[in-house]
Amino acid sequence: IHLKIMMTKKTISASRAFLILFLCYMITALEVPLDCPIFLHDPPTITQQSPKDYIVDPRENIVIQCEAKGKPPPSFSWTRNGTHFDIDKDARVTVKPNSGTLVINIMNGGKAEAYEGVYQCTARNERGAAISNNIVIRSSRSPLWTKEKVEPKLVREGDPLVLHCSPPVGLPPPIIFWMDNSFQRLPQNERVSQGLNGDLYFSNVKPEDTREDYICYARFNHTQTIQQKQPISVKVFSMDSLNETISANLSDTDFYGAKPLTERRPTLLTPMGSTSNKVELRGNVLLLECIAEGLPTPVIRWIKEGGELPVNRTFFENFKKTLKIIEVSEADSGKYKCVARNPLGSTHHTITVTVKAAPYWITAPRNLVLSPGEDGTLICRANGNPKPNISWLTNGVPIAIAPEDPSRKVDGDTIIFSDVQERSSAVYQCNASNEYGYLLANAFVNVLAEPPRILTPANKLYQVIANNPALLDCAFFGSPVPEIEWFKGVKGSILRGDLYVFHDNGTLEIPVAQKDSTGTYTCVARNKLGKVQNEVHLEVKDPTMIIKQPEYKIIQRGGQVSFECTIKHDPTLIPTITWVKDNGELPDDERFIIHKDSLAIMNVTDKDDGTYTCVANTTLDSVSASAVFTVVAATPTPAIIYDRPNPPFDLELTDQLERSIQLSWIPGYDNNSPITNFVIEYEDGMHEPGVWHYQTEVRGTQTTVQLKLSPYVNYSFRVIAVNEIGRSQPSEASEQYLTKAAKPDENPSGVQGIGSEPDNLVIIWEPLKGFQSNGPGLQYKVSWRQKDVGDEWTSVIVANVSKYIVSGTPIFVPYEIKVQALNDLGYAPEPAEVIGHSGEDLPMVAPGSVQVHIVNSTLAKVHWDPVPLKTVRGHLQGYRIYYWKVQSLSKRRRRHVEKKILTFSGNKTHGMLPGLEPYSSYKLNVRVVNGKGEGPASPDKLFKTPEGVPSSPSFLKITNPTLDSLTLEWGPPTHPNGVLIAYTLKFQPINSTHELGPLVEIRIPANETSLILSNLNYSTRYKFYFYAQTSVGAGSQTTEEAVTIMDEAGILRPAVGAGKAMASRQVDIATQGWFIGLMCAVALLILILLIVCFIRRNKGGKYPVKEKEDAHADPEIQPMKEDDGTFGEYGQQ
Repeated sequence: IHLKIMMTKKTISASRAFLILFLCYMITALEVPLDCPIFLHDPPTITQQSPKDYIVDPRENIVIQCEAKGKPPPSFSWTRNGTHFDIDKDARVTVKPNSGTLVINIMNGGKAEAYEGVYQCTARNERGAAISNNIVIRSSRSPLWTKEKVEPKLVREGDPLVLHCSPPVGLPPPIIFWMDNSFQRLPQNERVSQGLNGDLYFSNVKPEDTREDYICYARFNHTQTIQQKQPISVKVFSMDSLNETISANLSDTDFYGAKPLTERRPTLLTPMGSTSNKVELRGNVLLLECIAEGLPTPVIRWIKEGGELPVNRTFFENFKKTLKIIEVSEADSGKYKCVARNPLGSTHHTITVTVKAAPYWITAPRNLVLSPGEDGTLICRANGNPKPNISWLTNGVPIAIAPEDPSRKVDGDTIIFSDVQERSSAVYQCNASNEYGYLLANAFVNVLAEPPRILTPANKLYQVIANNPALLDCAFFGSPVPEIEWFKGVKGSILRGDLYVFHDNGTLEIPVAQKDSTGTYTCVARNKLGKVQNEVHLEVKDPTMIIKQPEYKIIQRGGQVSFECTIKHDPTLIPTITWVKDNGELPDDERFIIHKDSLAIMNVTDKDDGTYTCVANTTLDSVSASAVFTVVAATPTPAIIYDRPNPPFDLELTDQLERSIQLSWIPGYDNNSPITNFVIEYEDGMHEPGVWHYQTEVRGTQTTVQLKLSPYVNYSFRVIAVNEIGRSQPSEASEQYLTKAAKPDENPSGVQGIGSEPDNLVIIWEPLKGFQSNGPGLQYKVSWRQKDVGDEWTSVIVANVSKYIVSGTPIFVPYEIKVQALNDLGYAPEPAEVIGHSGEDLPMVAPGSVQVHIVNSTLAKVHWDPVPLKTVRGHLQGYRIYYWKVQSLSKRRRRHVEKKILTFSGNKTHGMLPGLEPYSSYKLNVRVVNGKGEGPASPDKLFKTPEGVPSSPSFLKITNPTLDSLTLEWGPPTHPNGVLIAYTLKFQPINSTHELGPLVEIRIPANETSLILSNLNYSTRYKFYFYAQTSVGAGSQTTEEAVTIMDEAGILRPAVGAGKAMASRQVDIATQGWFIGLMCAVALLILILLIVCFIRRNKGGKYPVKEKEDAHADPEIQPMKEDDGTFGEYGQQ
């Protein structure tokens, strides 16, 4: 029996039987109302059950729900672990009255563990049996922490640290958090954080991490218990404090040196290794974690190889160490890379994510109600990864061993019924399962024969306002489904045409009711078992209108004001007029006087400023109009007020044609600013009521306009006047005008054909907007055929969608596609064809004949043969080269392989590899790329780069300076880029004015790492240039400067055996300290002698200075004069 019903605005009493039927049929249009008294036989339906995985609290009674409905009421039975569960034999187990719900009493000495198992409920009556899911009952567990001896942690400052939690295994798993003895959560940041496994990770420790109360807590929510691990003590020692402690206990001759903090590049604490795998189920939350150590603290970045992280579903947690993607789907499968980086370098880890899927419904079976002799189908379609297996049961028994029914035929995921009889009634179960779960759905087949019945009360009265929709109900039921027809009048003809809409639930809709729509309407329901009819009445009323609206007023304080509000209404309706101020009630003030058609305010004050609205209500409609009131101070001469124009009025529609109409109006007062133009807007009362759209615009001197119209639109128009001050309020809406329906004028735009899977074609388009439909029943004819194979067009008609999926297509083949609009009056013009492609799949073959040509020591050119286009199986996006360094030929040691990728767009057959390291072995392979991903890799190709020039020596140190020699030490280049054949040393002296002397060059064998330069000038600065050479040429040079020490004997010695390459041995004596001291002593001596002579001469005595000086000369203190005219040093006294 089928029921379809539409709610009305009023409820009218009828006989008791019809009221009961009316109430019980408010469920759905296709669902059989099981609790209606008219039906005697309906199969059971499970309405409520416990979850599949049910974890119970061991401190409370176990309640396993199973509720079902049916006629007659079903009886219930249970199985436990696949065998019958005899409830009567266990005193602790009871069943709720009129229910199948089990209650297991464990509050008085029972143990929940004794009742763990797999339970299934069966609800049965004479029409069939429905079964519940398998409900797995498990008792929550919160085991104690195992006793262990926790050793203190002694860690050097800057080192990494992991504090393991290792909580006990509970059911469900506990929630982990770290706190101290004061139950305060330990602070976490980029350096210190908790992992998904509950461990506490330190990227590097600091002295402030020292504490004795690192405590891991485990909270078991089901049992509301919290357990804690033994506190962990952490002691962080620094090198400075350790040196101070040791030096305090050492003598002055002892020596101790500890290494300072050493910065280091990141390494991963978790996960281990460079790659790992993760499997997650569709719809779940994907959590990926990377925690790194290093100094400074590394930062984490996440990327998805070959794609972008999903927008709006991606979140970063735990200071970006955890990547969280919600509602994962198969499209989220792929490789996710976390990169940990600090200033010293980086490391990464790649996690390959595979998204599997427990079964999920595509089409769940639905209850089927048939009459004897009819045909029908039950469809059970589910998807998953791997593809789920579909099996059928009838009344809880596998269909293969169930009693035979000649009316049914099982075809995979479909059961086909033909020529059913009453004995065909049963409950069918569809089970879709794979290794990750299952789905179980009950759907009954109920074979009934019932004549039509109409539930809408007889002679029901409907009242509507003209130009509004009218909905006349005809709620019905019957089996087979009755056909519904409507007539106007007792003996009128059947209603058809564009003026009416017939709904599937029997309701008759008149989209735009007019006065001539008033009358009696008859609904007739008939099927092969009978016919029934019912009459309802429709009255169409005139709309309520405000013909004299309140106007904008400016009044001086102490004056009075009056707002008019004159209405016109249907004489059979009683209106009420209400005044409001600023959308609230009027003030309770005797100065406000309300008349029948006006509002007066006496002795106005500043508080009376505001917007006053007149609201006219009837039982069917409501209209309102507002005016702004401004109170001003008295002025001797009122100033000219410039304002927006008043709204136009008296809108009139004339020359009414199918696609055009003439609109005229009277302009409102311009408020001292001439009207420059009028804006015309329209409302589509059928498709978008209450939404106004721009139609056109005319000059301010024009008051009539011819408007173009679209079919099947219920037009209303309004006009807005514009002047230099602004826009007026919109005019009152014109009367409504419904244009006739017509075939669509246009087809959907944006038609595309793309594949979301290798075996489908997804056709999408931009749907037409409401007024573009041109008539009722807008649908789309979607057509497709494989291109260039001569197939006929395949077509399907759909409605209310903008996408259609064609399944079972070959991989990536072109299709011709077209989408045509149609409605109840016909088709739009023939649409243009577009070319689309079915879904892509990964390419099948790898590029062949891969060749590498070496351009120079850092650049190579790669050639390959393109793959056949038919093997690409998608849009060719290009070719991708993976290349990596195997080893350096000079160092002869392997290194960590870090693959690099270069992508060449289009159908390229060659590409350049820049940035190679000289004198190294490389491998590469080439893959073709389409929109789905990469194809297989070509065999790895080995190639070697030639020698290049070396980098500069790793260091150059000058040590052991003497009077005439310096010792040079150096390290080989970090990147020799070939076989070193020699080193070249160049040097030259630098004098005090920074002038450079002659350049000396020495060639040194490649196996040497030090050199002693002899026969140099003492106390002289030299500049050195040093570089390495390969057979290709010289590398980058490094420079240093050094000075020989000063002659300690104080005697200038001639240079001997300096060699040809040495600079001449010259010293600027004027800059030497000993020379300056000598000159000061001589000057002082002469000054003393002059003073003595001056004193003696003044006494009159004679003192031959020269004679006395010669007589008493001390040969040891006489200044020596060198050949070059400079004074030597004094000898030591």
